[in-house]
Amino acid sequence: MAKELNNTEELTEEQEKEQLSEQHRIRLEKLAELKQAGKDPYEITKFEVSHKALEIRENFDALENKDVVIAGRITSWRDMGKANFIDIRDGSDRMQVYVKIDEIGEDNFKEFKKWDLGDIVGIEGFVFKTKRGEISVHAKSVKLLSKSLLPLPEKWHGLKDKEERYRKRYLDLIANPEIKDTFVKRSQILKEIRNYLDSRGYIEVDTPVLHTLEIGAAARPFVTHHNALDIDMYLRIETELYLKRLIVGGFDRVYEVGRIFRNEGMDSTHNPEFTSIEMYQAYADYFEMMDLIENMYRTVAIKVCGTDTVSYQGKEIAIGKPWERLTMIDAVKKYADADYHQWADDEAARKVAKEKKVDVSDTATKGDVLIALFEEFVEQNLIQPTIIYDYPVENSPLAKRKPTDPAFTERFEYFINACEFGNAFSELNDPIDQRERFTKQVEEKRKQGANAEIDEDFITALEYGLPPTGGLGMGLDRFVMLLTDSASIRDVLLFPTMKPLD
Repeated sequence: MAKELNNTEELTEEQEKEQLSEQHRIRLEKLAELKQAGKDPYEITKFEVSHKALEIRENFDALENKDVVIAGRITSWRDMGKANFIDIRDGSDRMQVYVKIDEIGEDNFKEFKKWDLGDIVGIEGFVFKTKRGEISVHAKSVKLLSKSLLPLPEKWHGLKDKEERYRKRYLDLIANPEIKDTFVKRSQILKEIRNYLDSRGYIEVDTPVLHTLEIGAAARPFVTHHNALDIDMYLRIETELYLKRLIVGGFDRVYEVGRIFRNEGMDSTHNPEFTSIEMYQAYADYFEMMDLIENMYRTVAIKVCGTDTVSYQGKEIAIGKPWERLTMIDAVKKYADADYHQWADDEAARKVAKEKKVDVSDTATKGDVLIALFEEFVEQNLIQPTIIYDYPVENSPLAKRKPTDPAFTERFEYFINACEFGNAFSELNDPIDQRERFTKQVEEKRKQGANAEIDEDFITALEYGLPPTGGLGMGLDRFVMLLTDSASIRDVLLFPTMKPLD
């Protein structure tokens, strides 16, 4: 018989709250009894563990009949009178434990029978295999290490509600232990990215999270106030400008794994705070950064997943095959059947947009129209890894102009499953051109009500001389989504941003 039964019938929300409140009350009473008897589990500060559950499973032949000490949370309980089976789960796996009154003593067994699902316990015993062939631990002694005052959800069948899982990730990890695999893999992905960059002479650095300026980038920042200085400050929306200052200062290859904050909308690929990785290499251009990111994705996928072809939401994504590379002009021509080179002027471009039923402003330039057509017709087709390069200068304020066509920049983005995963440039190092583009960008932001300013110190840094530089920024979270087959960014963030409950 199970230690703790949940009503299998559908309960109303009010009934669930009443049931939870009653179980909470009962457990508080049990805790009070323990404290009164001088057995407060919260006073225990340490418990020496000799083995993890997975370690016992993987080394059963060597450990059979050997003594072990394990600890974990009780996740199921089968009461057979004077002998009980409990399952406990530690950070590695589940382990069945056999607890018998003759082994631990009548008084201890009586106390043991008062424990609940969710309690954290320590077990000393020996390893054996049951008649049914299950590797288990035969308890010689048991100890309550921490009391769970709230019951596990749905008799350990898992926390089903997505919103509740995101809000209470700690409960999600208890109820759905396979979720932990995603975050273990996230850690492995980050480790392999660092290994890849470190092995190529990149140095990892940290730059400020709080900025004194609302710079003119497209994203909206979060605003806070520094009391001692009595000034407003802004959480960073990128790490780019500080990293390029370091290139000016003589660091030839740098990268930062940085938490980024953007005061914008939320959907399956956007969260207000996320992790980006930006890397900058002196004396390189955007073609070298194309090779870098393509090879890095392939290397990390093989290291973490054992293959460079991964399944993502029902599609096979061939990371290991050479990525298609198209200019934006060629991509629009291929998928939208519109040829930028045939547009005599801005007015002709706007006419094409109207024919294609794509909304653009009355002042849209040829570059603006090209971008609009790309977003409308091209992105949805970029399922396999694809690099789109040579972007109009209108939406590339930090990229170097193409010497052969100043209307375009040496910029690329790469797409997988119709989603942008990263952005790269041959970095603009002309301080005069940079000031002009910053000025236009700031003017546009101010029209939208932002308090944007030009980063004068960055301009000063450029005036001291930034060498030819290739730079690239990638979203770590989207890469983790790809390699873990996760549909939403919230599935790869331990604690995603959630609207507070009323």
